[in-house]
Amino acid sequence: MLVNRTRHFRLNYAKLAVLAALLVTVLSATGCIGKLKARDNLNQGVNAFKSGNYSEAADHFKTAISLDPTFDTARLYLATAYVQQYIPGTETPENKKYANAAMQEFQTVLNSNPDEPSKLLATESMASLYYNMKDFPKAEEWNKKVIALDPKNKEAYYTLGVIPWTEFIAPDREARLNEKMKPDDPAPLKDAKERSALKEKYWAPLTEGIEYEKKALAADPSYDNAMAYMNLLIRYRADLDDDKEQASADVKEADMWVGKALEAQKANAAKKAAKAQ
Repeated sequence: MLVNRTRHFRLNYAKLAVLAALLVTVLSATGCIGKLKARDNLNQGVNAFKSGNYSEAADHFKTAISLDPTFDTARLYLATAYVQQYIPGTETPENKKYANAAMQEFQTVLNSNPDEPSKLLATESMASLYYNMKDFPKAEEWNKKVIALDPKNKEAYYTLGVIPWTEFIAPDREARLNEKMKPDDPAPLKDAKERSALKEKYWAPLTEGIEYEKKALAADPSYDNAMAYMNLLIRYRADLDDDKEQASADVKEADMWVGKALEAQKANAAKKAAKAQ
């Protein structure tokens, strides 16, 4: 039930398309030759972008920006073209160059006092980039900035819930290995000293993660991905419980969220199919 984070950039592309469509009306009214040429390059870049030719698209967007340095929409498209060429998990200098170039363009947009849609789009993109780069402190910081701009942004709340689970899973598995516990052995961890040390570090973040997923569900009660992570957060946190009774109760609650997530997945798929028809 893990989510492919690249879908976040497909969402951004949809928002960019709306911004570009609005811009056509504005530029047609101004009649400025330089800005019209910039728009033409934007359109050429968008066509290349749609075809998956991101390098060619980036060249057009850079030309548009050179013709009109205040062209935030072209800069957002340029940053997104860089993002599409970035491969999460690959640590080559070339790959990092795309991520850094994208961040620079998004930050330039944010520094230009943009309109609210552009500001939110750039902030969401920065948050998603940091998450994909596994820079979780920065990802947390930028997702909180997203929420400040858009208090009902379910993706930001969801990600803030995913981060503490992601940070806890490795030490939890290591502890189970140290204690000769199998993956399906019931919670909590057997070694009280090790459990206490992990609890001191991870209990609060995991609990906060649960609260973030609740906020994601408040924004969208049918959000099955948030339900899936409610299960994971509660289930893994059970390893830090003080006794078997509490751990058993937590696992039972986690199982309940598995059922809810599966039901929501089916309902959402049915709605999607009906809409397609």
